[in-house]
Amino acid sequence: MAGLVQDCFSIGSTVVCTTCYHANIEGEVLAFDQQTKMLILKCPSASKTAKLNDVYIVNLAMCSDVQVKKEVCIVPEQPLSLNLQRLSTRARNQVEQKRRQLTALSAGASPEGQNLFMAIARTINQVTWSGPNIVVFKDVTITPPYKVDNVNCSSDQRQLSYVKKIVEKHENDQANITQSTSADIAAN
Repeated sequence: MAGLVQDCFSIGSTVVCTTCYHANIEGEVLAFDQQTKMLILKCPSASKTAKLNDVYIVNLAMCSDVQVKKEVCIVPEQPLSLNLQRLSTRARNQVEQKRRQLTALSAGASPEGQNLFMAIARTINQVTWSGPNIVVFKDVTITPPYKVDNVNCSSDQRQLSYVKKIVEKHENDQANITQSTSADIAAN
């Protein structure tokens, strides 16, 4: 590699690489791995969108020339450490949500029932299927056709009222979606 100026690149420096295909890639150094000779560059977006950037991973072994246009001598700030416990909890919650989605699909319920189940699961974790029935808080049961009138509870009236509000909001949201879709079709 004829034009390699140095063995290490400072993060934030501007570098121009000429590839073995005679293409020039100019950008800001985001990362450099000296062992593998891989350089990651942030370049202006090819779509000319100001808020976007293109990122190139350049194998310096495949470059015929590399030049540093602007060297940055400032030591970059240490990146913030990741909260691994929070990330682990977030991943676990996502897996649990996907499992609930799978139970909604495997329960054999109608699409309306599956949609209501998912709407309830977004706000309440204690939601399961019992055959075609949705069970919330182990005490509130919603039977097909999954309307407000089909919500029943044997004991806690607060839970019953709360679940009915969720079902009613879901019904209204579905009706609004249907109306706006119908209006869009009529307009075309």
